[in-house]
Amino acid sequence: MALDRGKRRLFVSAEDNRTLEVLDLEKQRPVHSIPGLEEPKWVVYRPEKKALYVATGGDGKVTEFDDSNFSILHRFTFKEKCNNLRFDETTGQLWVGVGDSFGALGIIDTRQDTIVGQIPLSDYPKQFELDGNRIYVNIPRKNMIEVANRVTRKVIATWPVKEAPENVPMALDRTHQRLFVGCEPGKFVVFSTATGTSVASLDIDKDADGIYYDEHRRRLYISCGEGFLDVISQNDPDHYQLLEKIPTAQGAGTSLYSAELDEIFLAVPQANGRQAAIRIYQPAD
Repeated sequence: MALDRGKRRLFVSAEDNRTLEVLDLEKQRPVHSIPGLEEPKWVVYRPEKKALYVATGGDGKVTEFDDSNFSILHRFTFKEKCNNLRFDETTGQLWVGVGDSFGALGIIDTRQDTIVGQIPLSDYPKQFELDGNRIYVNIPRKNMIEVANRVTRKVIATWPVKEAPENVPMALDRTHQRLFVGCEPGKFVVFSTATGTSVASLDIDKDADGIYYDEHRRRLYISCGEGFLDVISQNDPDHYQLLEKIPTAQGAGTSLYSAELDEIFLAVPQANGRQAAIRIYQPAD
């Protein structure tokens, strides 16, 4: 998901429907649907360009759309599946997780509208975070985190995730140099980015797919496909406590937290007569 705060719109990749859905948050209803997307995954909205970027796994593309009439502005084609996206406002670079039989981070220069390079990885990446000249990348099939250098475009370190397999979602606390990782069997792991070692872990619900750090409250929100939104307190950089398990819906793993709006958006999939929906949660103080 991605948010247009100015126009109060939410963009949601509907993978099974092969569409990108545009929702009006004020009216709480869908207003547009972009069809024909081959396994849409991640989406990024850039207000300064008035453009949407959508990564698709089925054809290995990142497509740029005009945010008003949703016409295609550019297509960027990679060798295999495209998944996660991260945008760097300083450089104007859009980073793309690429791969299935291999792994890489692709680099799109959004100012020049061209692919400018990639960083090879040991296997396909899931979620990743930009941190200065470093990039932390979850590699679930290798059960580790790879640390890449943005300048040399090489992997400079590997950190094993020993607590559980299938490390998928990731978030970053830059102030305290802490990296948060969710593992699908039901484990939350905290790494020190200074040392590359884990400093804490907690049991959480299974199938974690989204982790968001609320710096103001020093909390983490983890959306788990098992059917819960787990809320964790950061008591200090090395100590964490599970505060609450909010029941949601089976399969509801995709989420987005907006610190500016102070709202959590959770995608609930269609299943067993249940209509697909976006639920909005307000964090409590």
